[in-house]
Amino acid sequence: QVQLVESGGGLVQAGGSLRLSCAASGRTFSRDVMGWFRQAPGKEREFLAAMSWSGGSTYYADSVKGRYTISTDNAKNTVYLQMNSLKPEDTAVYYCACSLRFLTSVAAQYDYWGQGTQVTVSS
Repeated sequence: QVQLVESGGGLVQAGGSLRLSCAASGRTFSRDVMGWFRQAPGKEREFLAAMSWSGGSTYYADSVKGRYTISTDNAKNTVYLQMNSLKPEDTAVYYCACSLRFLTSVAAQYDYWGQGTQVTVSS
């Protein structure tokens, strides 16, 4: 059974940084794609970044390009999201997800989801 467990969320001041982690287990992920999304209250789930385990290809939403960096540690089956220059509008629940298909920004094309971790950015 696939499990994705996020950690690293919390409260940070505007301009600060956080690194989220997502520990993955339950299958061999070498051919899969890992993504990060977020959802703020009253808003739709928003794609942030994705990365293939195997080739290291990455894909970012324009809204976070240059501020967020996705990376993986294959030995630990963990995917990270480094978030810099955080803004109050980055406040949301952040989710990691696994797609068995291809590099994509479409939430419906992800097959497994973590439970989410809250990120709050104060002004």
